[in-house]
Amino acid sequence: MINIKKAGKICTTVIVETEAPYIQYKKLNETGIVHHAFSTRIGGVSEGMYASMNFSVKMGDSVDNVRRNFDIFLEKNGFKNPVMSDQTHTVNVKKVTREDIGKGIYRQADYKDIDGLITNEPEITLVTSYADCVPLYFVDIKNKAIGLSHSGWRGTVNKMGQATLRQMNEEFGTKPEDVIAAIGPSICGNCYEVSEEVAVEFEHQFGVFAEKYKTDDKNWLNDVPQHMEKILYKKDNGKYMLNLWAANYKVLTDAGVRADNIAVPDVCTCCNRDILFSHRGHMGKRGNLCAFLMLNKL
Repeated sequence: MINIKKAGKICTTVIVETEAPYIQYKKLNETGIVHHAFSTRIGGVSEGMYASMNFSVKMGDSVDNVRRNFDIFLEKNGFKNPVMSDQTHTVNVKKVTREDIGKGIYRQADYKDIDGLITNEPEITLVTSYADCVPLYFVDIKNKAIGLSHSGWRGTVNKMGQATLRQMNEEFGTKPEDVIAAIGPSICGNCYEVSEEVAVEFEHQFGVFAEKYKTDDKNWLNDVPQHMEKILYKKDNGKYMLNLWAANYKVLTDAGVRADNIAVPDVCTCCNRDILFSHRGHMGKRGNLCAFLMLNKL
């Protein structure tokens, strides 16, 4: 049995224990029209600091290992026809069709600087890559369309969630009120220390006030990750703690997604670095996780 440390008081995810285990959101499952996952580092063939289900060659793992890991994960967990992003912390979003199947994994991608993927074609799996940054899942239950986007601090401050919804509206007629969304497993507000320079960008973009970070109050700290009204906290050392979960929640609600249609995270990648890869937690010596989202054949 896999034991994951949960963050906050609200339980939003479940563990699916296959030979290549993964995390799912209850709210996305309830739509009945998608299959989705957030991977763990368990069940692959990679070794050393990449052990074992690593999905990236960018950190030094071999192409053969990474492709074999994709083979295992897709086959064991029922995903088909993957298409992977080319992430560079942009807010660029690409519409995916059947012509793109395999790109970024099994064949060379003919696109660059793509941090978000959208489609309305069934049985195409959108794939994005992570090791602390925020996955954003979108399911348009009316028009039967999906989106999956990567939102690190740069993507968040530039409102990647809004950019994805805008592109889904242009391509599929998606309205935010018809979207079920999930903010995926990622680094929590108790683990993500940032510089004043980054904090200032969030202050300017979100109009936030940095509350004092109460390191002597354990009960208060337990509420920070899922406190969706507080984005930034100032420490005594001049650094700041940034709550990307709250920032992305605000991006989505400001864009028109209903609050009760958003699943907030309950899993921090850094707090669970024994079973998840974390750039902060592993000090850069790590592999990559992936998010997967596929529209079911209707």
